[in-house]
Parts: sequence; structure tokens; C-alpha cells
Amino acid sequence: MSDAKKIFGTDGVRGTANIEPVTAETALKLGRAAAHVFKNLQQTSSVRGKHKIVIGKDTRLSCYMLENALSSGILSMGVDVLLIGPLPTPGVAYVTRSLRADAGMVITASHNLYDDNGIKFFRSDGYKLDDKIEREIEELVFSGKIENIRPTANEIGKAFRIDDALGRYIEFAKSSFPKGLTLEGMRIVVDCAHGATYKSTPCVLRELGAEVIVFGNQPDGMNINKDCGSMHPEQMCQKVFDHRADIGLAHDGDGDRVILCDETGRKLDGDDIMAIVGLHMLELGTLNHKTIVTTEMSNAGLEAVLRSAGGRMVRTQVGDKYVIEGMLRGGYNFGGEQSGHLIFTDHSTTGDGLVAALQILHIMGAKSRPLSKLLQCWTRYPQMLTNVRVREKLPLDQLKGVMQLVDQAEAEIKPSGGRVLLRYSGTEPKARVMIEGRDEVLLAQWSKRISDAIKSQIGA
Repeated sequence: MSDAKKIFGTDGVRGTANIEPVTAETALKLGRAAAHVFKNLQQTSSVRGKHKIVIGKDTRLSCYMLENALSSGILSMGVDVLLIGPLPTPGVAYVTRSLRADAGMVITASHNLYDDNGIKFFRSDGYKLDDKIEREIEELVFSGKIENIRPTANEIGKAFRIDDALGRYIEFAKSSFPKGLTLEGMRIVVDCAHGATYKSTPCVLRELGAEVIVFGNQPDGMNINKDCGSMHPEQMCQKVFDHRADIGLAHDGDGDRVILCDETGRKLDGDDIMAIVGLHMLELGTLNHKTIVTTEMSNAGLEAVLRSAGGRMVRTQVGDKYVIEGMLRGGYNFGGEQSGHLIFTDHSTTGDGLVAALQILHIMGAKSRPLSKLLQCWTRYPQMLTNVRVREKLPLDQLKGVMQLVDQAEAEIKPSGGRVLLRYSGTEPKARVMIEGRDEVLLAQWSKRISDAIKSQIGA
């Protein structure tokens, strides 16, 4: 199959809603193809009864269109659909396992604005699809091989609405917080990004005893991620300061990320969270193989502090799917991304912003220390990330002079522990230039030179 017919990116299918590949027509084909593939996976044998697929979504306007199209495609293959409504991505993964479904799908474009949308897929065990299964689904979408598979009469699937999905996820999330402990006396600011967490996160925190100051919890279909959430945490940080809160947390639109804020108004990203949690788990002896799995984007300072504490860090390519694959391969139980995806396989099968926040709240309580003090456990190396919007994604080595500039930059900054990472986003039309080292002025100079070279050739 040619690259022109590849629709899966680093995290499912994503693009502008109602423009290919995120159209009702392609969603229907994806539903048919996915239903066929999941019906025929070995672990979903007929002894389990009628095949069924869970569909969840975030709060985007276009979710209604895609939900109906996906559902129609699945039903047309003789597979039942379990509709669970707006729920965080990790909630969809959990409910898929809880209901013993053959697969789960969540309609979301994560941290993107409302005019984008996409579809993520989960296997029956709640883990994301590997590349092999994605290729099978893609091949069926474009080949027409299943056009003649048309169940009729009582073989057509049925759709059911599951009313207790939110309650199931709330109880699951609470179970990741130690029994016997509460959040009484804690004041927490929560930014739900007008997304899928607008009910679940405030509810869990309140049920655990916290005083919750919540905003970004009035979705209207078009305000998801708009000037709020994990991509825009400034408002959350200001509210923490204004309300003298103990901590703030901001989700993205589908709730698989979290960005935190300490009581002084300082933002914490995924690297900060991994440093605090990783060192705590090393101290307790609960970090499997004394190893954290993260991506090539994570700060070198994180690797240094883990090494000094007797631990180590394994890097993967960017994408929480690849972090999870690395964790499963090595038997590791904690990993994540700088962007705020944190995966605790002792609790969940995918990134869960709420579960991650609860682990930090647990450590704050166990150590009786504010978040600002916990953050002092490590030192971040200067790092600069520049996003260049592009009109096409030509192979980077075909861009005139760009890789030569990267080589020159690395030759200058590597002796002091620096590095350059150049890649395309898997979910947006952007090239990302990440440069890290000790000298911020030097980093800025090289970042500008490399970014300008990309922009001059393929900039949007």
C-alpha cells in the first residue's frame, strides 16, 4: 500500500473534521474494517458470545457525525456497538476492558482545536493498536476486500447506550489512590479544557475530599482546548496563585495528558512529574527494573537525576503508543512523555492525566511537602522547542542544507551534553526542532538557523 493511502499517524487517525480522512464516509469504512479485523483476532473467539465494540468521544461538535458513521459501519458487519458518550480516552480504554468488548474507539483530536477530529483505537485489553493491526485496517479501508461481507436479517449488529460508563471510570480512577488516604484540606484548581474530563476529574477529587475550583468545564462543541487546558496552562497557574491553592492541574481535550502547577504558580510538565514520581518509586523499590521509559524529547536532566539515584531511562520514538510498547517489552511499570502523557501500568493501559495527578497528590501527602519543594529534586537542562508549520512533509534529508546545519549544531553543543532532534509531528502539519544543551544563547542561534532553513523551503 502506498504512503498516499496511509491514514494512521502516531496516535490513530486525525485531521480536519469533514475533510479526508476524517469524514463520515471514511469513518464508516474504518468502522467496517475495524469490526472485521477485531472479529477475526484469535483472542476474540466466538465463545465470548456476540462481538462488540465500545465507542466513546470527547466534546467536539463533529463527534456526533463521526460517532454515527463509525457505528453504522460496525453494525453493518454484524458487530454490536456500545455507546458510552463523552469520556476521557483512558476511560474508554478502561470501559473496553470492563465490558469485555472486542475493541474500543474514541473520537477525539486530543489537544487540537475543535475543527480537527480523529479516531483512536484500543484492543480488547485496553492497549493501543500495534502497527501491524493498523496496517490491516488501512488495507481493508482502501482495498474493498470486505465489500461483499454484508450480514442480513438478525445478523446485523445492535447499538446499546451504556449509562454507567462515567461511574465505572470514576471508581477506577479513585482506586489508583491509596485506600485510607483522603485529599481533605487540599485546595485544587482544575482546568478541564472544555473537554472529556469536565465531569470525571472534579467528581473524583471532590469524592476524595478536596476543595475543587474548576473551570473549562462548560463544553459547547466549539470551545474545546481554546485558550485553556494543557496547551494553555497560564490561566490555571494564575488561578492557583489567586486562590492560594495547593496545586493546579490542566488536562487536554481527551484527558490522557496533565500539566501541573505548584502552589507558587510554577508550571510542571511531564518531565517534572516523571522526576518526582520516578525518584519516589526508586526510593520505595516499586519502580520495575529501576527504569523509566520516555521519548527522545525528554530532558537530559531527567536522565542525569535518575542515574544519580541508581535508576536509568530508556528512550523511544515520540508517541505514547511507543512508550507503552517499550514498557511492555521490558516489563517496566512507569513511563511517559514531556507533553504530559504519564503511563502507570500498575493502574492503567494508557496515558491518564487524572491517575497521574492522583499519584503526585499521594506523594505530596506521604512526604508532607508542597509541590514546589518536591520539584527541587532535579535540574532541567536548557531546552528549546520550535514548531515550524509546513505545507508538506518532504524527507528531512531532502531539504537543502538542513541536515548539514543539524550536524554543525551537534558538533558545537555535543561536547557539553547537548543534542539536536529534528522530526515531523505525527498529528499536525508541523516540523519540530528540539535543541538541548548548556548554553541558551547558542541554542537559540542554532534553533533559528535550522527553523529558518525549513521554513524557507516547505513553510506553510
